[in-house]
This record gives sequence, C-alpha cells and structure tokens, in this order.
Amino acid sequence: MIRLDKWLSENENISRNAAVALIESGNCTVNGIVITSKKYIVQENDDVILTIPEPEPINILAENIPLDIRYEDEELLIVCKPRGMVVHPAPGHCSGTLVNALMWHYDSQLYRAGIVHRIDKDTSGLLIIAKTDKSHTALSEQLAEHAILREYEAVVHGNVKQGGVINAPIGRSTSDRKKMCVVLDKNRNSREAITHYEVVETYGNYSHLRIKLQTGRTHQIRVHMAYRGHPVAGDCTYGNSKPASLNGQCLHAKKLGFTHPKSGEYIEIDSELPEYFTEFLTEIGC
Repeated sequence: MIRLDKWLSENENISRNAAVALIESGNCTVNGIVITSKKYIVQENDDVILTIPEPEPINILAENIPLDIRYEDEELLIVCKPRGMVVHPAPGHCSGTLVNALMWHYDSQLYRAGIVHRIDKDTSGLLIIAKTDKSHTALSEQLAEHAILREYEAVVHGNVKQGGVINAPIGRSTSDRKKMCVVLDKNRNSREAITHYEVVETYGNYSHLRIKLQTGRTHQIRVHMAYRGHPVAGDCTYGNSKPASLNGQCLHAKKLGFTHPKSGEYIEIDSELPEYFTEFLTEIGC
C-alpha cells in the first residue's frame, strides 16, 4: 500500500509537492471519484487518473505551422501529427509543437478545450482535439473506459510468427525515471496494460504489425514489443539498434474510432501510412 501523493510522484514523473498540489486542486480521480486528500491509500486495482492542467496560452507562441486536418466539425477535429513534432510545449521544446500550431489557427479556443490524448514526438499519426469543454469531457470518458478505437501500425525487429495479446502491467523504471517498463512485481506500482497485435507481413529480420490498444499507458506499444523481444524499429529508448534510414521509431497511429460527443454517431477515421514508413518497408523488402 502507498499514499496517493507518493504513487503519483513515482508513476507520473512529477515531484511530490506537485503531486500534492494537483490532488488538493481536484485534478486526481480514483475509480472515477475526485480525491483531494494526499493521504488516500492506493489499492492494487485502483484506476488512478491524473489531469495535469495545461499552462496558460498567453505564454505560448502562436506559430504558423501547417495542420494536416483529417476531420473537423463544431465539436472536435482530428489531425495527423508528423513524426518529430512534440504535442505540448515543454522545457527544451518551446516552439514547433502541435499546440503552437493550434494557437495560430484557432487562437486560444481550441487550446483551452484540450487535446484528448497524446502520442510520442517520434510517433506519427492521428490525434483528437476537442473544441469545447463538454466534448473534451465526453471524449476523455470514452478514453478512460477504453471505448476509443486506437489502431497503430509498426515495424518491429525480428520475425513475429503470429499475432497475440500482451497483458503485462507497466510502471516507471526504477533505473531510469524517463523510461517505463513491464512490472511483474506486485509490490511495485504499475497499471494494467493490454496490447493486441497481428502480423501484416514479415521481412526476414523485421515484421510489419497492426496493433490495437486496449489500454493507453505511456510508451505502451514500445514497452510491450520490447518486452516480447521485438522492439519497434528505430526506437533507441527501448531497442538495441537503430536502422540508419530511420530517424525515430517506425510507429504510426493509423486509425481512430469513437462515438461523437454530440450526435452519438460512431466515427472512424483512417490514415495512410506516411512516407518514412512506406520507404522503410520498401528498404526491408516489401
């Protein structure tokens, strides 16, 4: 058993003081209930969700960066993020981010409403951005309930014989706070993580996979595939080698499916594989 503030500090890579401040300001829920006491004891199967408020947009520079919009209406839009673009400004990445682009095209309206989920800097693909607080809440609830279809494609090292399911909890690495890892020790903090994958094609020392997330933990696909001995090609953090032709991992968030927060209609958006991905497939023998 562990106190909530300590659990958040260890699992969300934030300081203990920051964890306490977020708890006391009502930004943490446990099993869907807002918890404002840092002394709450986290239980083994608790679903802990931390919402970190975005910084005020006044400090963020609006930049005229093109947006690849794949769907848009009055409630939300879906953009296809290029590989190499950071989603939110952070130390070392104050410009050139998706938020900088949104600030230019939509002023503060879209930024305040919120990006519903994130993908890594060196992962390309689809992201949902809510235009209203109500839509953000509804979409975030779908995400928490694992009701949003998130389908990726990846090239991984090794010859994967058949598809399967990886059900292995993920927590923060004790040796490197910037990394996540599979945690099998029940006495350590971790969260349930389930990844479904199928083989699209194999090419000698590489395999092209289609991957569906049932949960959405930090670096989940990269951690799970490395755990199985098939790290994502180009992933220097969780892999042992990097093909010279790849500048980042070969991982693309290809498809999103969700219930529209206003109309109730099911919407599914698919995207083509980006050029870097198809070129690498050609290189390895497609």
